[in-house]
Amino acid sequence: MIDENFDFFASLFVLVGAFLCFAAAIALVRFPDVLTKMHAITKPQVLGLISITVGMALSLRTWWAIGLCLLIISLQLLTAPVSANMVARSASRSGLIEDQELLVDQLADDLREMGYSRETTD
Repeated sequence: MIDENFDFFASLFVLVGAFLCFAAAIALVRFPDVLTKMHAITKPQVLGLISITVGMALSLRTWWAIGLCLLIISLQLLTAPVSANMVARSASRSGLIEDQELLVDQLADDLREMGYSRETTD
């Protein structure tokens, strides 16, 4: 009886994670600009991966699988924000982000203080 409950919740976590990863893939195709794509991709993808690994840990029920799933989750939580930040910075520096769409642009202030100027081709 307990094994059946673990298997049910494991499959439920895997299905939810697959749905979240699928939603992130659709957002990649549907959204128009870099910032909305980045926002829509990183959040459901990270939650989807966490959900899938929790489902794997519930399904396998071994210590090495739980440890591996915890390692995967921790590495994902450490690297996803850094990579999203680097994509946003490179998109801003290359001119893919419209300045008038931003309410606050702290990166431009920091870059201006360091002497960086983006040349426009308008």
